[in-house]
Amino acid sequence: MRFLRVATGTLAAAACAVVLARAQVGEVRTLAPDVYFHEGDIKGKGHCNNGWVVFQDYVLVIDANFPSGAREIIPKIRALTSKPIRFAFDTHHHGDHAYGNQVWVDEGAIPVAHTGVLEEMKKYETALFGGGPGRWENTAKEREDVRTSKLKAPTVLFPDTLIFDDGVHRVELHHFGVAHTHGDGFAWLPKEKILFTGDACVNGPYNYVADGHIGDWIRTLDRARGLGAQVVGPGHGPLGDATVLADQQLFFQELYRVVTAAAKGKSPAQVQEAVAPMKAELGANARIARYLGDGFAAQVAKAYNEITGQSFPDRRAEADAERMHRGSHHDDGARDETAHAGQTN
Repeated sequence: MRFLRVATGTLAAAACAVVLARAQVGEVRTLAPDVYFHEGDIKGKGHCNNGWVVFQDYVLVIDANFPSGAREIIPKIRALTSKPIRFAFDTHHHGDHAYGNQVWVDEGAIPVAHTGVLEEMKKYETALFGGGPGRWENTAKEREDVRTSKLKAPTVLFPDTLIFDDGVHRVELHHFGVAHTHGDGFAWLPKEKILFTGDACVNGPYNYVADGHIGDWIRTLDRARGLGAQVVGPGHGPLGDATVLADQQLFFQELYRVVTAAAKGKSPAQVQEAVAPMKAELGANARIARYLGDGFAAQVAKAYNEITGQSFPDRRAEADAERMHRGSHHDDGARDETAHAGQTN
């Protein structure tokens, strides 16, 4: 019996390695029977990653994407199944994960999300709820696909957990707490041990921190890691395994550590001047170096504010991060962040 368990574990690990090795931008990857992953073109189009599960009677899509991302995914789903697309799960309220809702509704799907997603939309998508222009209108100035679509809020909401189970496939939608936003949701497939994380976990320099709380994010990732996922489909970046969750968490833990150390006995301006050395220190850690990019100065500013309650004197890097996230969510990490040192919240 012990030999059987070891052999089964070895086979599962080998299968996981094969799945991970094959994932590429723009390709549909089969993670398990009827379970698929698509890495979106974030650099060229600002698209998020998508997943979908083909149930006996319908398809559940994970993340609505931008409208152009949704339109790119639909024919790829249709090439695999003629079953109706019934649900599109918004892992959070950001445009690259929810602005495609109307495209899915036009296909007959219902947008689904944690209750916090609707609350965040009420806060930021003010025009939809009777106020002045909000994020949708600002994004429409920069993206043609948004200008030619319309904002649709999720209409099926869950407070903690929502389960899809047809006896063959089971997908559990969970909210584990504040992370990237106040409404982050995870899609967990317990039989296959596959976890789709939205932007609560990314695999590269794509962390936008302004709408969440880094300290809470670290704790939320503890709950996600407790599931025991073997395959992780992040919100952006390549498909991964459980180490992606661990590395994402470690990045924030180390960010908190270096900011806490830099803040001792120093003024906000002095801490802001230390952004470049902090980045160099974290960059020396091979496990988390891939998370460092143009948004690092804004991430330091956010961590500093959470730790001390104070803000940096120059907030330009935070404004830059917000503009980048709104338009394309693109950060290739290629540009030198040191130019922004001392220019954040």
